[in-house]
Amino acid sequence: MGRKATKKFASSGKLKKTIQARQKHKKIIKTIEGRRGARNAKRNGRTVVQQDEDEEDEDEIEVPKRMTVDDFLGAGFMQGGGSNSDEDGSQDFDDGTEPDHSGEDDIADDASFASVDDLEDEGETHLQELSKLAEKDPEFYQYLQENDRELLEFDPNNGDDSDASMSDGDQDQTVEDKVPVLTKVILQKWQKTLLEQRSLRSLRKLLIAFRSAVYMNEEDHTPVWTIDSSKVYNKLLITTLRYAPVVLSHHVPVKVLPNGHFKPPTQTPKLKTLQKMILSYFHNVINLLSQLSDTDMLEVAITESAKIIPYIITSRKAIKTYLKKCLELWCSSADNVRIAAYVAIRKLACSSDDTILDHILKGSYMTLIRSSKSTTVYTLPAINLMKNSASEVFCMNHVTTYQHAFGYIRQLAIHLRNSIKSKTKESYKLVYNWQYVHCVDFWSIVLARACDARNELATGKESDLKTLIYPLVQVSLGAIKLISNSRSYPFHLHIIHSLLHLTRHTGTYVPISPYILPILTTTLAAGSRPKSSTLRPLDFETHIRAPQQYAKTRIYAECLVEETSYLLAEWLCSSPVHGSISFPEIVVPIVVLLRKSIKSARSNSNVGKELNVVKTLVERIEESATWLENKRRGVSFAPAMTTEVNEWEKSIRLQLDDSPLGKYLRVQQKAREKRQKLLDKAQVGEDEILED
Repeated sequence: MGRKATKKFASSGKLKKTIQARQKHKKIIKTIEGRRGARNAKRNGRTVVQQDEDEEDEDEIEVPKRMTVDDFLGAGFMQGGGSNSDEDGSQDFDDGTEPDHSGEDDIADDASFASVDDLEDEGETHLQELSKLAEKDPEFYQYLQENDRELLEFDPNNGDDSDASMSDGDQDQTVEDKVPVLTKVILQKWQKTLLEQRSLRSLRKLLIAFRSAVYMNEEDHTPVWTIDSSKVYNKLLITTLRYAPVVLSHHVPVKVLPNGHFKPPTQTPKLKTLQKMILSYFHNVINLLSQLSDTDMLEVAITESAKIIPYIITSRKAIKTYLKKCLELWCSSADNVRIAAYVAIRKLACSSDDTILDHILKGSYMTLIRSSKSTTVYTLPAINLMKNSASEVFCMNHVTTYQHAFGYIRQLAIHLRNSIKSKTKESYKLVYNWQYVHCVDFWSIVLARACDARNELATGKESDLKTLIYPLVQVSLGAIKLISNSRSYPFHLHIIHSLLHLTRHTGTYVPISPYILPILTTTLAAGSRPKSSTLRPLDFETHIRAPQQYAKTRIYAECLVEETSYLLAEWLCSSPVHGSISFPEIVVPIVVLLRKSIKSARSNSNVGKELNVVKTLVERIEESATWLENKRRGVSFAPAMTTEVNEWEKSIRLQLDDSPLGKYLRVQQKAREKRQKLLDKAQVGEDEILED
């Protein structure tokens, strides 16, 4: 090659790759020779001399530190994609140090994992008979019966071992000449030894083949195996994902505490040998999650990878990358993938490291906020799923959650304060938006779950989050009072829904009636004569502001009266209100105001339907007040005797379903559920006739 050709070859960048490939090949050959020498020495009854180990160390030093993507998770292996993770502004874990993996980047795949084979010579593996697999792991055995019956009936004598599966040394020697093809027979042999012997050697082979499958579309990647069949590809992925946790749990068990948390495995010589292989496999799975599009395969990948978390919990960057990917799938995939991603996130939260929980809480809340910016009839179920699942993670550790909840509720208060001070259209948008509504609802769900009255009664202690109920209620009521025009009533109803959920579970009295009654009285006012229209009923679940064409229409008035009447009945039936001994006195101003509105609305012929709804509600309220008066006639204690009053109220709250208002609310709930089912069927295209 001439000088010009040499310069051109070097400038193209191929020279460096060629040199690195040759060095890598030399190192592999030397490693294989060392392993063969060790095996021959064992056969002759002699031990391997120290000189061979020194030569292997020298070989490892000769490998350049700056390696290509060809190497098995080379220089970027322990970085976990740090450059990409910093783009979104996320921060690294603040405390805790990573284990020292210096030198891992300078070792090729097959050489670095070769020491795993030596573990099987220690006599610690136990033969697992297939006949006992059904008793020890029935779920796994059932999976094999349904999806891989050929493995249970596989006969290793049907194929020639030497032809079907090449030895590691032969594979390494011919890697540049011809890459072997992974066949179903080879894969079944690995499955057989994994099931019967929990073989680490077979696991190493399987993980190297798995790496070839994950990076098979990478141009700079040199595959160890060629996969030319889609069936073998899918079988390889499923086998690796399902078998790896089983083999690892057999050799390195994980201790699960009674509260569901786990402890990382004890650092034993075996775990230290397996650590690099486990981390490599985990990073391969993360890379695979970005490539898969099939929802079933994604679900399996996330579910099975979550079982590896206890083994890599000390690698902070690996955890950070995995958490980021799980949050991405949690907010943007199919429901089964969302649930699997949430289970993986919860598995991360079960670690004993509070720093990891901090990042999970922050990441899940910010992901929820970004996902709830736009709410439609199609996105609302997914947002509700995210709120309910995230609330469970936030209730795992109340002390840690308090710091986050306090700060985020304070942010809501700051936005409200700025809107009240500025009183401009732009400042109002800081509060009157979907993100604000979902944040209020999310914290209501969290506090309702954490401060549930029944749980506190069973445990005998209050939650650390209970002190946050008051500021959340104040922020919510302040947001309702910010704008009081009729087009903003849907926003008010959303906030009232959240407060009712909080009241119903925590038993906290919240004065909601002063914010419901103005909507009813304004709609029934004699001066507001709604105009007829052909618009469909407004769906309050997907609107926080009524469109302009609904303003002052009869259909909008009917929807408002129906919704507010139901919310008022639900509030009156809650245990802090209806279960109070003073319920007859509480409802007096409500009944007076509603009767006054009914009387003034009789002259308006356009509000006949709305008038009947309110009249029925008033009658049920008065009947319930009479019902409670009859219950307390036999009371012999004074109002100042709080202990006796509390005991009497506890007995009454068990009978609220039998009250006239309780029966009325139950009928309304069934009617709403039936109508919602018809709407859901109509939404998916089924022929259903919606009846009023």
